[in-house]
Amino acid sequence: MTQDDSDQQLVERVQAGDKSAFDLLVRKYQHRVLKLVSRFVSDAAEAEDVAQEAFLKAYRALGRFREGSPFRPWLLRIVANEARNRRRAAGRRAGLTLRAAAVVSGDAAPSPETTALTRERRDALLGGLAALDERDREVLVHRFLLELGEDETAAALGIRRGTVKSRTSRALDRLRAVVGEEVA
Repeated sequence: MTQDDSDQQLVERVQAGDKSAFDLLVRKYQHRVLKLVSRFVSDAAEAEDVAQEAFLKAYRALGRFREGSPFRPWLLRIVANEARNRRRAAGRRAGLTLRAAAVVSGDAAPSPETTALTRERRDALLGGLAALDERDREVLVHRFLLELGEDETAAALGIRRGTVKSRTSRALDRLRAVVGEEVA
């Protein structure tokens, strides 16, 4: 059974009136949703509010969910739209700050020098991301921070796969220009 199959079964159960099946979907995607929302909203409490509102909107829209479609990109599209709408409504566009994903290291603790360099690079990359326009930032966040494939990114952003490829390439070029180093 694939992820899409299990998601489809849960969606069908929700559509048949089983609210506990939606709870399972929320638990399954809660971390990924909060990770996405945190790229748009800097305050943790507000991020939780946005995530909750996005899940509520997804629940209400499940009646319109197309059978056989992958659930994850559909949900993440709703989440991204809700996060963008919330940010716009709050007038935070100019002051957007992105939180970095935790740095994953090996078993040994990194040296202080490595930690400082990693933090510097992360801060530079996040500053570069914040300097990009929204379309560039969105495609890079979906592709690299959320680790979605091209097809899933296309579905989540409502664009064609070829557009994902070209936007990713151009966005990486712009990010390299801003950061001044090789980033991908």
